[in-house]
Amino acid sequence: MTEYPGPESPNAGAFAADAIRQRIAELQLEHRGLDAMIAAMGHQPRFDELQLRRLKKRKLRIKDAITLLQMQLVPDEPA
Repeated sequence: MTEYPGPESPNAGAFAADAIRQRIAELQLEHRGLDAMIAAMGHQPRFDELQLRRLKKRKLRIKDAITLLQMQLVPDEPA
């Protein structure tokens, strides 16, 4: 059984960063999958326009989530 470090643990920051990196990887995989689905739909002679728009919106939300998570990994610069 894996023990997760508490917030006061010296490894808590590294654990949080690893969790963020894992989530980014999952979202990137989903983003690529949506990209492939959108491309495949574009090659079909008839496709559901509403579904295509929903896929594109979902892809954009995922991209935004990835950007926000990546920003959490960048240390704050001193002013």
